[in-house]
Amino acid sequence: MSRVDDTLSDLLMPLRLHSVFHSRWLARGPWAIQGEDESCAIIHYILRNDCCVNFPGDSSPVTLREGDLAVFPHGTGHTIADRAVPLAPSLDTVLPERRPGASGIVEIGTSGPETELICGSLHYDAVSKPPVYAALPDVIVLERDTLAKEPLLTRTLESLTAETARQDPGSQLIVTRAFEMVFVLSLRVALEQLAESSPDLHALRHPGISKALLAIYREYAEPWTIDSLSRQAGMSRSAFTKTFRELVGEGPGQHLTKRRMQKAATLLAETTVPLTTIPELVGYQSSVGFHLAFRKMFDLPPGEFRRQAQDSEGPGRVLAGAGRR
Repeated sequence: MSRVDDTLSDLLMPLRLHSVFHSRWLARGPWAIQGEDESCAIIHYILRNDCCVNFPGDSSPVTLREGDLAVFPHGTGHTIADRAVPLAPSLDTVLPERRPGASGIVEIGTSGPETELICGSLHYDAVSKPPVYAALPDVIVLERDTLAKEPLLTRTLESLTAETARQDPGSQLIVTRAFEMVFVLSLRVALEQLAESSPDLHALRHPGISKALLAIYREYAEPWTIDSLSRQAGMSRSAFTKTFRELVGEGPGQHLTKRRMQKAATLLAETTVPLTTIPELVGYQSSVGFHLAFRKMFDLPPGEFRRQAQDSEGPGRVLAGAGRR
């Protein structure tokens, strides 16, 4: 495994879904649907025939062919249609209620070639979003030939296609986990490709900064300092700090704090680990320092965050109402 693969695995590891709304689309004749921006990721997997995606104000549609997978990491609003169209009815008119955890079948038109696709709205906890996530484009298209080189992703998509048609006990959990696998595997493939060309992802290929990122993500509880991280990177302190900030977009100390707070939020929301032991588990010797850092990031003290997260079944719903920084 290359260092880039290694870094990507660690960066993506905390990312997981807490719910999915999925639907199977059967569309005939001229058809088009306009979806607005959503606070989740979106996936389209084309099972039969072709269609195209267009963004508002963009005159260059993206063609999706049978067997292609399109991922919208930021839930960016777009039109999906059998051909490029200037106007389309709103998704809300076809699917007025899209409850997380539910599913549906959408049939459009009665004649002409049938386009079939699986769509999913993937709701993930904002606290688990990797720092490289913001650098991703509005849409990532993995064409059929690319998917053929990713056997695990291909098998998961095949299983997902079959499972979405079932209503057996446990199917909803299986579908959520399958979408989660598709999501993370797709991002890994995309990030491997984008790391070559995107300035925002060059940190993954930098021999020193990638080592520091691995240390931060794997060993966040260690007593890291700027000096020890720069030694880990094999760079002088000044060169390390400057390069890290240029490639990652923030200083190494701030990045480490975010990783620690990310882990702390997960422990608070999903475990019964005593609050008094969490600071040490995420690298703080001082509970006061931990509380101050946590409150600065989430606008809530740790105890209140745990209460709200467990009442609402997940940190994502707490963050929806908190002034996260």
